[in-house]
Amino acid sequence: MAKTYRVGVVGFAHMHVTWLLDHFAALDNIEWVACADTVPLTPSLSDAPMTRAANIKHAEDEIGVPKTYADYAEMLDSEAFDIVIACPENARHGEVIEAIAGAGSHIITEKPPSASSADFMRAVRAAELAGVELIVNWPSTWSASTRLMKEIADSGEIGQVFQVKWRQGSIGPLPKLSEKQRGAEWWHQSAPGGGALLDYCCYGANISRWIIGESPEGVIGMTGNFASGYGDAEDNAALLVRYPSAMTILESTWSCVNHGASSRHLVYGTAGTLAVEGNGVRVFKDSGEGSLREASGLPGGRDSVAKEAIHHFETGEPLHPTLTVPINIDAMAILDAGIRSAASGKLEQCHSAIW
Repeated sequence: MAKTYRVGVVGFAHMHVTWLLDHFAALDNIEWVACADTVPLTPSLSDAPMTRAANIKHAEDEIGVPKTYADYAEMLDSEAFDIVIACPENARHGEVIEAIAGAGSHIITEKPPSASSADFMRAVRAAELAGVELIVNWPSTWSASTRLMKEIADSGEIGQVFQVKWRQGSIGPLPKLSEKQRGAEWWHQSAPGGGALLDYCCYGANISRWIIGESPEGVIGMTGNFASGYGDAEDNAALLVRYPSAMTILESTWSCVNHGASSRHLVYGTAGTLAVEGNGVRVFKDSGEGSLREASGLPGGRDSVAKEAIHHFETGEPLHPTLTVPINIDAMAILDAGIRSAASGKLEQCHSAIW
């Protein structure tokens, strides 16, 4: 008989929790058990879509999670889980994941890995000590065009990869709220791990580490709050990352109405350039227009983090690399060094797991 997985949720701060819930709800071997939120530093002033109040309501009313606890520690003591989805504020990943691991459950958390390398390593070591899996989900993992870009880069067709450029952005989280309401949301507050750097530079940190295949060495970072005066977190950031044989440029913005470019995701090699374009990758071998190659899609039965996780648990086959702890330790090291560099005005070293 196929195993039924008992699933719970801790944390509704990150709006992507609704997507994770939807992906697991689409499976027929899931039993929802219970959920609980973390307590925000500042109470939210809105229950609009994608706020934590709306996210909890989605879990209760749309997904059908049967119990909601006021205290996640009490929930973990009272219930048994196979998997817990963890989507608290970025700076609380270590605390929450440590508690879930201590309760003996596998953890699926949402990007970024945390708000600092130290906090992420707290989570990593807790999972290792408990013998449970820690999976970091990335929406970009489920992009067929990004996987095609990696495939072409690995084939050697564009020569040695020496630079990755990744720009990610929008007009910011919860843009329909008033400025007062946005200021009360953790996204715009530094202390709980808000800000555009962690929110968007994280994608390029994870993907460039995967594509380049080396651990990063150092980062120069710059941040600014140019259009979000209601919060103390940055709304724009840029990171310049040095690898042993390559470099990356990571850009993030919460104040951009249009990127003004056909591609924001680029890989440069000594014999060519790759640019994500729609559901494909444009390959340039010279100064011409290049040729567009369409992505063939994702592997059957493994096209969401829910399916990927269950497949991994049941077959023992490896997870997609971008979801794994080793690559996310390096991705978090980039972000951590970038934050420190923006504060110091100097190049900062990327710290390894041993450090």
